[in-house]
Amino acid sequence: MSARRLLLVEDDRSLAELISFHFERAGYDVTRTGDGEEALILADEVKPDLVLLDWMIEGVSGIEVCRRLRRRGPTANLPIVMLTARGEENDRIRGLETGADDYVTKPFSPKELVARAGAVLRRVRPALAAEQLEYGGLEMDLAGHRVRRGGKPVQLGPTEYRLLRHFLENPGRVFSRQQLLETVWPHSEEIELRTVDVHIRRLRLALGEPDLIRTVRSAGYALDAEGVA
Repeated sequence: MSARRLLLVEDDRSLAELISFHFERAGYDVTRTGDGEEALILADEVKPDLVLLDWMIEGVSGIEVCRRLRRRGPTANLPIVMLTARGEENDRIRGLETGADDYVTKPFSPKELVARAGAVLRRVRPALAAEQLEYGGLEMDLAGHRVRRGGKPVQLGPTEYRLLRHFLENPGRVFSRQQLLETVWPHSEEIELRTVDVHIRRLRLALGEPDLIRTVRSAGYALDAEGVA
């Protein structure tokens, strides 16, 4: 299975190193920062699968970072676990109401934190906890980097593979061209929107008939087996 991407926002260097060690050992690709403003930038650049966010950090507070991530389309559903020394009930409620998916009070066991993070991923984005994605006769082996449809191999280029994986992780959901650019393409600011249409056509050609990629006029594209006659 490809590494899950973790954005760790923690300004205590020794604690950040300890957390990074345990998550890397559990198979995560960890990006670290201790600054709230940089965390918001990295959330767009790294496109993490999960954010571990300390409440008390430099610059923009963790609670404000969480609030801003929830207000932005590409990160609105990003799993977020708050880390804090504030253990009062009102603080926990405030963190959860701001949009955090879980709330871990310091001090904590790093192993328990890894387990709690994994539980959040399974609950919020279950596809990320799987080694194989399946939908509408499509099968994607994440460990072997292989795709089959109806039991037959499907040959995909790297971009088409990333595009299909994103659709398989979110079946039935409609994504605009801009959302697909921001999620699937690195350095998306350098790429034109029509590039998405080109790769959608290539993906459709590789998958064959019947067409599982639904075009939603003025909205975007979705992987939708129910729309197939």
